[in-house]
Amino acid sequence: MKRIEQTYTIRAPLSRVWRALTDPKLIEAWSGAPAEMSDELGAKFSLWDGDIHGTNTKVVPQKLLEQEWYGGEWDKPSKVVFSLSGEGDRTMVMLVHTRMPEQEAKDLEQGWRDYYMGALKNLCED
Repeated sequence: MKRIEQTYTIRAPLSRVWRALTDPKLIEAWSGAPAEMSDELGAKFSLWDGDIHGTNTKVVPQKLLEQEWYGGEWDKPSKVVFSLSGEGDRTMVMLVHTRMPEQEAKDLEQGWRDYYMGALKNLCED
């Protein structure tokens, strides 16, 4: 099964990066689309007008956000884990995405860079 692993170093404090991952207003700012999100365990979320949706399955504020993700017509959820660590004005985010449909893995890998983490990083560093 395909596994996507990406690491991002963001020139912003950990608290700002965490908010950009979990605050719907900041998500809307970097994604350009309506978002529903929370940093509460068990909370449902919806991104890009529902194209991506799922549930928070584990939350450790400013350290770990684990989610079940559905996209398109997926029968089963994929798993996304954001692990964060910070020092001063720098935050490292390790992204691991597993259990996605094999035929979508390449597009998802690029999508993380271009539309999700890349956009989030740009917003946080402004």
